[in-house]
Amino acid sequence: MQSAHRPVFPFSAIVGQDEMKLALICTAVDPTIGGVLVLGDRGTGKSTAIRALAALLPPMQAVVGCLYACDPADGDTWCAECRERALTGALKTRVTPVPVVDLPLGVTEDRVVGALDLEKALSQGIKAFEPGLLARANRGFLYIDEVNLLEDHLVDLLIDVAASGENLVEREGLSIRHPARFVLICSGNPEEGELRPQLLDRFGLSVEIRTPTVLQERVDVIKRRDEFERDKSGFVAKWKKADTALRKRIVAGRERVASMSIPDTVLESAAKLCMQLGTDGLRAELTLMRAARALASFELAESVDVGHLKRISAPALRHRLRRDPLDETGSGVRVERAVAEALGP
Repeated sequence: MQSAHRPVFPFSAIVGQDEMKLALICTAVDPTIGGVLVLGDRGTGKSTAIRALAALLPPMQAVVGCLYACDPADGDTWCAECRERALTGALKTRVTPVPVVDLPLGVTEDRVVGALDLEKALSQGIKAFEPGLLARANRGFLYIDEVNLLEDHLVDLLIDVAASGENLVEREGLSIRHPARFVLICSGNPEEGELRPQLLDRFGLSVEIRTPTVLQERVDVIKRRDEFERDKSGFVAKWKKADTALRKRIVAGRERVASMSIPDTVLESAAKLCMQLGTDGLRAELTLMRAARALASFELAESVDVGHLKRISAPALRHRLRRDPLDETGSGVRVERAVAEALGP
């Protein structure tokens, strides 16, 4: 979990990787889009961008003493302890950074979901719950690197929690249910193994990143990273104005997204595109609609238009395509081709 005092590479200073940055910004504006899957080469700034986004977001209000950092303004998502605090008038608030929690490979299930606090059990003879990583990630980001190497039983567990927004722990005489609403951000290298379809379908957006092939872009990456490592505080201060402006746009987008209108013609275009690609179910249209609305809100547009659909269609749809043995082109190319045919060039 990132420290509130440790300098983080500024989001605005990240060179290139525009599709990844756009996907992360859209999920920051509207977390209901779902998680983001980032597939690509090592050393291309995946974890840097995720931590930079969390540091960019304004701090959040949380209940004092709550293990899950419940939102004081959203009683529907409170844990049992916070409901008790509200009834007794003991509910106080604090300001805390948005959490970013790493889920390492090889982690045990107890560490993920939580378990009996053995220290209290042995020293005091009481059954107390020791929260796991899902509790710490509530209202923030859960980051998994090399997710394609994660054990299957943990994948199943994450699918259940991501779908329900709650973590249910029933073991060792404990029965605990607590909120676990987080944006799931995962990265991986496709060459090291494919993701299970059940998990792949849970991601709202999927982006592909590659090592930069433009000489000047590579030079800029090296220069900025070196400058940051030599003087972290100075580099952060240099990019503070740009990050502050971006933060204001994200906050403004969050305030607008609930009221952002989507004309029927745009919804018809989204459905037409998904039909053209042959996606299963309606999750593709719903994700495409939410992502386009978040993008329009971030850009302070009056309403969603076809241009927003075109720009977000590849991240929203590329991981939902059926395999076509007769078409050897990549999924991103197939989406671009369908966009041109269904929505125009």
